[in-house]
Amino acid sequence: MVASPALILLGALCLHVCVATQSINQMLKEIAVNLKETVTCDKWDCNCAFNRQRGCCCAANDMFQIEDDTFKRMTSLWDDISVLKSNVGALNNGIKVAFKANMDPTLFIDSISCFGPFNTNSTISYTTVTLNDGNGYNPSIGYFTAPQAGVYVFSYTVYSYVEVNQRLYHKVQMMKNGEVMTSIWEDNREDGEDSGTQTLTVDMQRGDQVYMELEIEGKLCKHLQFNTFSGYILYASV
Repeated sequence: MVASPALILLGALCLHVCVATQSINQMLKEIAVNLKETVTCDKWDCNCAFNRQRGCCCAANDMFQIEDDTFKRMTSLWDDISVLKSNVGALNNGIKVAFKANMDPTLFIDSISCFGPFNTNSTISYTTVTLNDGNGYNPSIGYFTAPQAGVYVFSYTVYSYVEVNQRLYHKVQMMKNGEVMTSIWEDNREDGEDSGTQTLTVDMQRGDQVYMELEIEGKLCKHLQFNTFSGYILYASV
């Protein structure tokens, strides 16, 4: 069968067009690869033209997906932080524990009367209470009872004054559940006046008790209001 001249001409034209199309595609690919300018892209997929080259248009969908995922994670983190802040606020607002008290000198007949000496160790009752948030301190017995487990800070000041040629002797110790934690003491016949202060950080369980105790044969005299006992919760145990 002999092909007609028209068919031969059409085949030659098709071959020329196909070769030209491939050349144009190759040229466009080279232009895109060597392009140095910024290409403006919208949220669309250019089908990664020219053999799926990684240009901004091709990466647009991935970039927008990363933005969406990042936003969702940030929103989730913000919600978690808000919940945590609320919980911490509720915990702190529910726990307000602090007290301050001092001895009351008006309980004695005159200004030079003394608390002590006694023939046994005696608990000191600081009956003038100026602060008692949480009602942990009981002035009638001088005990502080922890209403909440946590770390507490306690401080106390010991003051005493005696007349000339009298013995200045005392030992005041901080007790926790019957055990000595720390003490302030003085034994001096030359100095008629003395004071001392100690501050202690203590790990407490709910119901633990802290109080001050005057050791046997010791005494605190005159200006007894300078003898103070105070404390507060530093942070609660969760």
